[in-house]
Amino acid sequence: MEIFKDLFKLTVVDFIDVILVALLLYYVYKLIKGTVAINIFIGIIIIYAAWRLTGFLNMELLTSIFGGFIKVGIIALIVVFQPEIRKFLLMVGSTNFSNRRKFLKQFNFLKTETTNETDVDAIISACNKMSISKTGALIVFERNNNLDFLSSSGDEMNIKVTQPIIESIFFKNSPLHDGAIIVNNNIVKATRVILPLNNEKNIPQRFGLRHRAAIGVSEKTDALALVVSEETGHISYFKDGEFVVFKDNNHLNLMIKQDLT
Repeated sequence: MEIFKDLFKLTVVDFIDVILVALLLYYVYKLIKGTVAINIFIGIIIIYAAWRLTGFLNMELLTSIFGGFIKVGIIALIVVFQPEIRKFLLMVGSTNFSNRRKFLKQFNFLKTETTNETDVDAIISACNKMSISKTGALIVFERNNNLDFLSSSGDEMNIKVTQPIIESIFFKNSPLHDGAIIVNNNIVKATRVILPLNNEKNIPQRFGLRHRAAIGVSEKTDALALVVSEETGHISYFKDGEFVVFKDNNHLNLMIKQDLT
């Protein structure tokens, strides 16, 4: 009966508190979904639930054990979730508060599903053509993290994605072929973009600055990156700062479409 009495004592602030915590947990889940950290996140939720349950049941020994882990574990969490925390802070720091639409876009976890209409088929076809001619290319797919802070380093565009457009941008005599392009919702947002390089990971010497830039942008944000090597014509795919292995172009096409949803 005491529990029911406490329920009637809940105020509007209590409900808002619960809703905000639920939204925060959901957003954290969306941020780390598809990474190794998701398993750690689920483990933390289970341990916290066990700590609260043992406390409710007055199991003092287990409560003290779980409580000690919760109190000390916060330092370990900062180390374990360092890439995810960096992505979150980078997203917050790059938010354009003067543009309400873009600001709300940063918090699109309020929507159950997001749709990305990028024509992946056209981009893969263009990469295949450039691979045959050994034309270097670096294509970045924007997802939840706003990349306007990177777009400003290049030439802002508003061009619909098509195979000829992608090929013409990276054509060797084109004035736009240097640097990366940023694609979002089937629009080329910017060309000649300068990306942050990654110098920490040891990658084979046959990979150059494009590959290091692809690792850097996919590690520091949740963006995806495609690279066509100018030396070998090989197509590489990057996610979360790592090379993603794929069987063939159809497999690559499917993976990118899944990662963009």
